[in-house]
Amino acid sequence: MSAAWQTAEIPGPKKALAITNPQIVSALVKRSKNPILIVGHRAAEIKLGNGTLVDYVIRLAEAAGLPVVSAPSIMGEFIKRGFTRVIGMPLVDIANRLTDPGWMGFDGKGIYDLALFIGFKYYVGWLILSGLKHFSQDLKTVSLDMYYQPHASWSFPNISQDEWKKNLEAIIGGLG
Repeated sequence: MSAAWQTAEIPGPKKALAITNPQIVSALVKRSKNPILIVGHRAAEIKLGNGTLVDYVIRLAEAAGLPVVSAPSIMGEFIKRGFTRVIGMPLVDIANRLTDPGWMGFDGKGIYDLALFIGFKYYVGWLILSGLKHFSQDLKTVSLDMYYQPHASWSFPNISQDEWKKNLEAIIGGLG
C-alpha cells in the first residue's frame, strides 16, 4: 500500500490505486472514450533523460493522440518543439470545467472521462485531485508524477526518478 508523499496529508478512506505496472495506464488510455492530458509548469523544469519532462509529455500525447492542456507559462516550450496541439489554461480553470457535466470539452465531444496529470507541485496536484475526486461525476484521474497522489483514481507509488523515466517510457511504448 502506498502512502502520501507529503506527511500529515490525510486523504480519507478512498485512495488511489497504485500503478504497479505502467501498462495499466496504457490500457486506461486505450479504453477511454475521451481522455485529456493536463500538464503543470514543472514539466519545463524537470530534467529527465536528455531533455525535460515536456519532451516525454509530447511523446505521450503523440502516441495516444491526446489533447494537451498546459499551464500557460510553458506553452512556449511545446511550440518551440513543434507541438502545437496544446491549449494554455490555468489548472484551476480546467479543473472547474472537468467538474461541469454540461461542458462539451475543447473538441465538442462532451465531458472527458479520463484526465492524466503530470508536472505539478505536489500540494497543487493534491488539492486539484481532491476537488475532482469529490465533485466530478464520472471522471477517472491518473497522476503520472513520481509521488503517490492518493486523491487520484490511479497514481504511481513514491518512486525514484529512474523508475519514473522507465515507467513513462513503458507507457509511451504501450500506446505506440
